[in-house]
Amino acid sequence: NDVLVIDRVSTEMTLKGIKDIPPSGVTKPICGIMGTIRLVAGMYLIVIIRKRKVGSLFGHTVWKAVEFDLISYKKTILHLTDNQMQDNKTFLSMLNGVLNTDGFYFCTDYDLTHTQQRLANTSPDFQEMSLLERADQRFVWNGYLLRDFFAQPELQKFAFPVIHGFKFCLTHKPTYNKKKFGNYLITIYSVFLGIDSEGHAANFVETEQIVQYNNSRASFVQTRGSMPFFWSQRPNLKYKPKPQISSTTNHLDGFQRHFDSQVLIYGKQVILNLVNQKGSELPLEQAFAKLVNSMENGMIKYIAFDFHKECSKMRWHRLQILVDAVAEMQDEFGYFMLSSEGRVVSEQSGTFRSNCMDCLDRTNVIQSLLARRSLQNQLQRLGVLHVGQKIEEQADFEKIYKNAWADNANACAKQYAGTGALKTDFTRTGKRTQWGLVMDGWNSMIRYYKNNFSDGFRQDSIDLFLGNYTVDESVEGLMPLRVQKDWKFLTVILFGLTLAYVLFWGTASALTAAVIVFNGKEFVDAPKLVQKEKMD
Repeated sequence: NDVLVIDRVSTEMTLKGIKDIPPSGVTKPICGIMGTIRLVAGMYLIVIIRKRKVGSLFGHTVWKAVEFDLISYKKTILHLTDNQMQDNKTFLSMLNGVLNTDGFYFCTDYDLTHTQQRLANTSPDFQEMSLLERADQRFVWNGYLLRDFFAQPELQKFAFPVIHGFKFCLTHKPTYNKKKFGNYLITIYSVFLGIDSEGHAANFVETEQIVQYNNSRASFVQTRGSMPFFWSQRPNLKYKPKPQISSTTNHLDGFQRHFDSQVLIYGKQVILNLVNQKGSELPLEQAFAKLVNSMENGMIKYIAFDFHKECSKMRWHRLQILVDAVAEMQDEFGYFMLSSEGRVVSEQSGTFRSNCMDCLDRTNVIQSLLARRSLQNQLQRLGVLHVGQKIEEQADFEKIYKNAWADNANACAKQYAGTGALKTDFTRTGKRTQWGLVMDGWNSMIRYYKNNFSDGFRQDSIDLFLGNYTVDESVEGLMPLRVQKDWKFLTVILFGLTLAYVLFWGTASALTAAVIVFNGKEFVDAPKLVQKEKMD
């Protein structure tokens, strides 16, 4: 019977009864509230207007948010200047760009931001909290948009956390030895976009693989994230810009805080650094190893594995070297398991934290191999597999499993880099193919273009969405969007256009002249009535 009422002038949000709403009011169905944001024209309400069911997790429906709408509190923007109208239009375009990125998921009665193990170790008070209050704020992508709802607990029934990532649910449970089981893959992106003194790392992602059988469930958690010290690889039109490590920043403080929080949340850490151990990536690998050694923390182990060197010349079977090297540690960490009676049978005592340069392609391949090994053990312990049976012996499930991890790679890559992932042919088929190399080349070209010519706008859009940049509608000065390029940029552009014009027409003229000279007889004015032989 409660109705959320927003005053379009004061922006105040209150609860009223259904009887207070006039019958003549215009209605529009929505699927949920993302939150509110202030732009140049004033406040906007962001709502989900279309959703799609992607599956069910322990009886709770999981939805993908498919379409959104931005509703302005103000019914007109005539009070804005021309520049302000243009800025507001640009900000709206930025928000729509983020919202149109595939991968926003929500559940109205289940917490998607916590792993199975964290949920099993909560207090009764935690269970009584609203989904918004209890959510892991690292993964709530509409957290900033819902700031007003956090301030008024009575309004939280109208809002729920939305994650950004990948959600895989099997709609039809696979069968092994006539036993049906559920398999889920949940990948969620952190809202923190870069390393900072608080220890947040760029591109941090948590992935949980869950299997369910006869009301028992098991899960295996892995993380990925950028190397957590201050370095950058800024686009400069080169295909592979040289990474730069900051020489003026104290790396150890943020580094220490990052791994202190990782150990607190996930237990022991095994770092799998997959970057090249030569060329421009080598200094990063050396810096990472040096920082780990300087901490002298027995809870953290560092392993460097040169992915490209080991797998060069299509020798992808050599990935097994790394899997075998960490097998004992993976067995020690174990996995989380809950019995059919709801009793905790085992817990995962540590995680593998993988990274490459962008934590996408190489990282996903390794994570899929470690997850497969864990799933093999889980299915045997749950009684789905007999001793000695292998996952790969069931062709149908093998295909579904590999495709799920390849789709996970594509989802992460599109959200971070704007293209599909590389090396997914190996994830899907277990081997590298020539066609896969061709597709990797194509995606690499698209990444190059986007990194150099559209990534700045995209990063600005995410910063606006997450509240890292806020718009002050009262400021009429020069917005960052309207900062003009300096004279060097304009000079180069003007010179480039002039040079291109001269070169084009100069080349065209030279080619035309060459053709005329080469075929001179065809162009001279020769007599036509009487043909005569010319004599010297």
